[in-house]
Parts: sequence; C-alpha cells; structure tokens
Amino acid sequence: MNKVILDEPLRSKLNGLNEKVELCDESGNTLALVLPYEQYWRLQLAADGYPYSYEEFQRSRAETGGRPLEDIWKTLGR
Repeated sequence: MNKVILDEPLRSKLNGLNEKVELCDESGNTLALVLPYEQYWRLQLAADGYPYSYEEFQRSRAETGGRPLEDIWKTLGR
C-alpha cells in the first residue's frame, strides 16, 4: 500500500472526515475515493470473510502475549 503524507492545508480540509471523499483533478475526473479508517477496515474485514466485528478485531490487535512460533511448531510435531 502506498502512503501519502498530507500537508497542513489539505489535512485541515479533511479533518473530521466521517464519510467517503472523492478526490478529483481539475477536470472533475475521479482519481481516488478516500474512506475513514474505521469504515475502510469494516469493509476490508467483510470482504475477507472475517467472522468477527470491527470492535473484536481491534481488541484482538491490542492483545499481547501468546507463544513463540517455534513452540507452536514443536506442539504440532514439526
């Protein structure tokens, strides 16, 4: 995924973004659609067939701990 750093004037235009925004050139041709972060992830999880809610996804991302992969492989007999 590409990342674009916004300068202050553009960022101020997008502050409070809570719905999708269509970015167009001077001729009105659509260049991109921008979604709020949460809305993007909700759509992405649904498209991937993720069986949990966005909130559950966020909670699981925040969890720490677990086991080292090497231990898991040993448990599986590899």
